[in-house]
Amino acid sequence: MTGLPRDVTRWLQSLELTVHPMNVRRDFSSGYHVAEMFCRYYPRDFEMHAYSKGTSFSAKQDNWNRIRRTVQKLHLHLPEKLVYGTMHCKPGAAELLVQQVYTILTKHRPRTAHNPELDFSDQKYQQLLPAVARSTATTAVKSNLRKTEILALPDTLTNGRRAEAIICKHLQDKTAARTATDRGRSNVVKSRLKQMTGKNLSRDEKRLSELCLQSPLNGAVVSYKTIKVNQPARRLPQSC
Repeated sequence: MTGLPRDVTRWLQSLELTVHPMNVRRDFSSGYHVAEMFCRYYPRDFEMHAYSKGTSFSAKQDNWNRIRRTVQKLHLHLPEKLVYGTMHCKPGAAELLVQQVYTILTKHRPRTAHNPELDFSDQKYQQLLPAVARSTATTAVKSNLRKTEILALPDTLTNGRRAEAIICKHLQDKTAARTATDRGRSNVVKSRLKQMTGKNLSRDEKRLSELCLQSPLNGAVVSYKTIKVNQPARRLPQSC
């Protein structure tokens, strides 16, 4: 199970759940295994026969609504944003929720715990990819706006605003990545020209270096110099 600290993984194995979770994001989205985790510590409050093992969206909603009511009754705090992200299979949400449940039930923090980032998008994954392999605007909307989110709130105006926010964020990240790439290329050119300083350069290489220094790759205006060439006059053929 990638994404979980080792002590949390061992703790899950000790609970002996009905099905050992292999895919954290998929297996915990229904809420059934989360209810099992609480049932090991509060068996009277979490009656497993009341929870469904189904994977339909209605079954997920029923399970999570029941978990919310029981957790609130026990005066425990389970962040709503983690529940929302886990139910809709947001990247990184289920891993953080399992660690939060581990802290609530065992009164211990995971050894490799860090400050949770509640931005459940694929931004970190996209940054690891080269520019040509990153998502387009359409793919970004499909990846960050789940079908279950639309089913939970089938409002055209709200979902349109969500899609618009995702596209704006995608364009901002794309512009920032392009600026960083251009700045890196400009620094490479300048460092190469500095290395060439002091060497015996030909006249063409000197002109090229002056042109590169005058027009860096960060969007600056390129200046050109007009060169006048004197061509010999063409002689017309003499008539007979």
